[in-house]
Amino acid sequence: MAKVLGKGLAALIRNNNSEQEDNNIPLKSIIPNPNQPRQNFSSEEMDSLVKSISEKGIIQPLAVRKINNNQFELISGERRLRAATKLNLKTVPVHIINIKNNVDSMELALIENIQRVDLNAMEEADAYFILMNKYKQTQTEISKKVSKSRSEIANKMRLLKLPKMVQESIKKKEIDYGHARALLGIADTKKIIKIYQAVLNKKLNVRQTEQLSKSLKTINKKINAPSNKYTKQKLWLQEYLNTNIKIISGQKN
Repeated sequence: MAKVLGKGLAALIRNNNSEQEDNNIPLKSIIPNPNQPRQNFSSEEMDSLVKSISEKGIIQPLAVRKINNNQFELISGERRLRAATKLNLKTVPVHIINIKNNVDSMELALIENIQRVDLNAMEEADAYFILMNKYKQTQTEISKKVSKSRSEIANKMRLLKLPKMVQESIKKKEIDYGHARALLGIADTKKIIKIYQAVLNKKLNVRQTEQLSKSLKTINKKINAPSNKYTKQKLWLQEYLNTNIKIISGQKN
């Protein structure tokens, strides 16, 4: 299964004895994938898809797996399923894939979304977390199945350490993955939020966010030194964070 998953959705359909011809099944017999990794759907993109399907129909079949005689669980095609529901379609074309367990279904949904570049970094992190904690997959196993390096899996999962408001901002695409990685370099949650707010308010790009985080870490390392040496950095941080910065000399220096 792992080797097939690494090759993606098309390979899995070809190699898992799926129906060769598209099947049309009742829309009401399909239930959503409870572990669908993609959680955010652009209203504009959905409206466009609804219009396209109303004019041309569903060109790419949904992928499903059979749960019982009358019910199927969606593996991939969440947007198409939602659009079909909005259009009140009676039936939809599907590929029925013969996989039996939840972990394979979850992996395939994750891979399909990654290959289509549908997931944001936070949704990827959430999906990896589910695979590791619910289905007991290791980072190495996941990396092989989704064709990504283990370090990238680990870096994405580090996003789960960020404050919830920052995680939600990533999901809404208010900030990029690069912004988030810069914020991960700050240990203090309050300081993370301050920099995050500065990113939003001042529309900082990733490079500026990295510089801001680096400056804050530099001052933190040298906090025990006389404050007059760091007036320039102090003023710069105060401007970007819109708050007072106080540098205190310690007992050693």
